[in-house]
Amino acid sequence: MPSHREIRVLPYTPEQVFALVADVEKYPEFLPWCVACRITGRESDTCFTADLAVGFKMVREKFTSRVTLAPSQAIKVEYLDGPFAHLMNTWSFKEAPNGKGTEVEFFLDFEFRSKILQNLIGLLFEEAVRRMVAACEKRASEIYRPAS
Repeated sequence: MPSHREIRVLPYTPEQVFALVADVEKYPEFLPWCVACRITGRESDTCFTADLAVGFKMVREKFTSRVTLAPSQAIKVEYLDGPFAHLMNTWSFKEAPNGKGTEVEFFLDFEFRSKILQNLIGLLFEEAVRRMVAACEKRASEIYRPAS
């Protein structure tokens, strides 16, 4: 199963970075390969179900996840339905050690049911994750000012 863990320090507050990642319906505006995202149900103020559609060239897949928010601290994404055998994604946000900005930890672990898709995505996995994280950083720079 491909997995990826990355830690970055961003010059924004934990609240700002959390808000950017928690706003899943805006993902198609800035995330590469994200073609649609919508919230399909709410269990509470901090837990909802969302459908996400991703596309790359001739491949397009939709999956459903439960998103649990711990405001300004963490986001946990649990896979419910779609093309995966397994998918788990977590984000955590804490004040940077130097007190300037936010330390963001991103973790993704997944496996497709289809070995063909798994092999195809496996070749592009590291690059895809780097582009996604870079897109989040770029989006933050467009909408927020660095924390002072």
